[in-house]
Parts: sequence; C-alpha cells; structure tokens
Amino acid sequence: MGRVERTREIARRRHRRAKLQKLRKQFAAASNKSQKQAIVEKVQRISPLVDLENEAASD
Repeated sequence: MGRVERTREIARRRHRRAKLQKLRKQFAAASNKSQKQAIVEKVQRISPLVDLENEAASD
C-alpha cells in the first residue's frame, strides 16, 4: 500500500532537513570561495529561503 499524501509530505520535510544539515557542515568545512558558492547554489535549489552566509556570520 502506498503512502498517503501527509506521510509523503513529512518524509520530504525530513529528507530536506537532513540534506540541509549535511550541506551546512560542508559549508562550514569549505576552504575556498568557489566551494562555498557551489554549496550555496545547492542549498538555494533545495530551500530558497535558507541563507548560509548570514547563518555562518551569526554563529
């Protein structure tokens, strides 16, 4: 039996959150500007409202 819509929505949200956590760690560990820019572009595709550069500045 397939998933109902609510369960799919929750699964998508959990997957997105896990992926963003992974990308945040990569962003913090990135050494040069081009690596950081590539990670920021990936994050923008996943979740457009997330701003890693401001998050990193506030930490």
